[in-house]
Amino acid sequence: MTVERLRADVAARTPLDERERTSIERFLTALDGLERPFDEHADPTHVTGSAIVVGPRGVLLLKHKRLGIWLQPGGHVDADETPWDAALREAREETGLEVSFAGPLDDDGVPELIHVDVHAGGRGHTHLDTRYLLDGGDADPAPPADESQEIGWFSWGDGIELADDGVRSILDHLRSTRSQAPLESEGGAKQGRSTSSSPAHRGRWPPNGPTRQAADDQHAHGVELAAHHEADSGCVLGGSSCA
Repeated sequence: MTVERLRADVAARTPLDERERTSIERFLTALDGLERPFDEHADPTHVTGSAIVVGPRGVLLLKHKRLGIWLQPGGHVDADETPWDAALREAREETGLEVSFAGPLDDDGVPELIHVDVHAGGRGHTHLDTRYLLDGGDADPAPPADESQEIGWFSWGDGIELADDGVRSILDHLRSTRSQAPLESEGGAKQGRSTSSSPAHRGRWPPNGPTRQAADDQHAHGVELAAHHEADSGCVLGGSSCA
């Protein structure tokens, strides 16, 4: 039933842009051809679950340890797990926060699917990524030692500027639809990284933050490194489970 439900949810999505439109088409085509779509070991193409974590301080992003790009928490679906359960679990594991689904669940206990993106996941994998909205509260993230330590709350403007292209459209959409004033604010230490001592961001990164061009250059370099399974001494690389 989970696969059928997921397919229906993806098919019902109204895409935010051309990238999501193409992703929905690719997702449905791939899903129909997969015997075990949630099993990362069954096929290089598989479903993953991601969490768009928001709160009074803005949006939460982390820096992927292997690719060096800023993304939402997320990862592979474990056995006997749904994609939305995976999104919740991965968000808790990677942030150390007691996140929960934002908004009501339906009669089947399923949250709303808010975004779909199909992208290369490294190691020759293709991720059919499903995104769900989570409430992260307002506490500082506290990731365990084996997860990315470059993580924090960002104002909506800063988060959209910094995030990878595959995440930017859903963040922009959420910013435009948020009704709570604290989430709409673009300035102030409480909302993002206006000062190095601000409680709104946590992690080892320059206090003034990377520029968009620096982030784009780092993204391109990170993807090249991942393709060759090499390490980059200029970035924090390793094994985050982000989708």
